[in-house]
Amino acid sequence: MKIARISTKGGRETYALVSPEGDGGMATRDEVERQAGVKLPAALEDFVFGDYAQKVTTGKISYAHKPGEFRLLPPIRRTFKIICLAFNYSDQASWVRFGKSPPKDPVIYLKPRTSLCGPADDIACPKSVTQLDYEGELAVVIGKECRNMSEETALGCVAGYFVINDISARDVQFIDKQYTRAKGFDTFGPCGPWLTTKDEIADPCDLRLTTRVNGEVRQDSSTKNLVLKIDRIIHSLSKVMTLEPGDIISTGTPSGTVLSLSSHVKYLQHGDVVEVEIEKLGRIKNRVTFY
Repeated sequence: MKIARISTKGGRETYALVSPEGDGGMATRDEVERQAGVKLPAALEDFVFGDYAQKVTTGKISYAHKPGEFRLLPPIRRTFKIICLAFNYSDQASWVRFGKSPPKDPVIYLKPRTSLCGPADDIACPKSVTQLDYEGELAVVIGKECRNMSEETALGCVAGYFVINDISARDVQFIDKQYTRAKGFDTFGPCGPWLTTKDEIADPCDLRLTTRVNGEVRQDSSTKNLVLKIDRIIHSLSKVMTLEPGDIISTGTPSGTVLSLSSHVKYLQHGDVVEVEIEKLGRIKNRVTFY
């Protein structure tokens, strides 16, 4: 099932189910409740984490709306932690800088939830930033509390997946020598377009990931190239911190960022359009604006 957080033309925030037929049709929460005859919670998180998806038969739903009728919002808002991984793609040579071999445990930093924005929202960046970069990534949403999970049971904690772009101010990153401020600006986490529940994704470590800037392909990889797979990531993180429903794990980015390309590729400029697409999960498309 695909569930989108939306804002209606009247400004009311709610959520909608996306047609399983892949035609982009949508049905709002109120419509699903009426058609399915099931009382639904007001919040998307309660719908997902409360297993309401099991109570709704999608075949009975009429998907009368198109996504363009709504503003799509970040799929998850009720998150305590956004945990991001570095050096986690075998085709991303930057891990050589970390220790000349791929990491055996997650190398992480935290991103504030206020950095999240919708799949079509502008990426708003202060003019003081001179090296703005993109990082197309697979985001994993935790669905239930987990602590000290084994690798064998780790995927049982997952609620679903979505696309995220871990926008980075490289000049700030180089000054600070750590990542939080460089990646923590408001709107530096465009994501969506909706949450795809885990039952729709047979293998999250076999999805094509593509990033384009103004239509030019910059990243063309697959989650097959993850150094640490999702079960290993959750296992390792849960030994350090309790993972809670709504926590987001951004699993790292492949080769093709401006930082990893040759010097003739420019950092993002005002008006650039960045698209990140992941097979079976959808696409986000965001315009860069400097202010």
